[in-house]
Amino acid sequence: MKLRGHPLRDENFKRGKILTVESDPKASYHWDAGVAIGHYLQGLKEGRLTGVVCDHCKRTVIPPRFFCEVCFRPMSRFADLSDTGTINTYSVTYVRWDRTRLSTPLLPAVIEIDGTTSGPSAPKGALAHPGIMHLLGEIDPKEIKIGMKVKAVWKSEGEREGAITDIRWFKPIG
Repeated sequence: MKLRGHPLRDENFKRGKILTVESDPKASYHWDAGVAIGHYLQGLKEGRLTGVVCDHCKRTVIPPRFFCEVCFRPMSRFADLSDTGTINTYSVTYVRWDRTRLSTPLLPAVIEIDGTTSGPSAPKGALAHPGIMHLLGEIDPKEIKIGMKVKAVWKSEGEREGAITDIRWFKPIG
């Protein structure tokens, strides 16, 4: 099947046979975090972690969500949580998100936050205590262990802006 059309060639652009438009669009946007994440982000700005409770499933999870993904009911209430937890899994990476090679590794980990629970209705294989992914710091990568207790290292009150990066990293405790 032969397709009709004309190929784009430099000469046609130079002669003005092909219409082009150059512009610098204003591509700004605003994002509404919603009730659950908005409350979470405000807590981070204040130096605290906030989760939500599902009274039906007996679960406390972080980050907050508006409904329970197990029973599909609205979450019952917010709950202030500890800024300590346990390493569930981790990685040692010498490459940043933008593919930049690093001499000092980044140490991302899933942290099961103390005070969270999976509840008796959680699907088989679900995290025992749902958590958040963040960086580890103040530790030699060779010393990291699954099950290690960690604590959040917060930015100073004046530096916080209501983002997960208000926690610099989690460091070992005990």
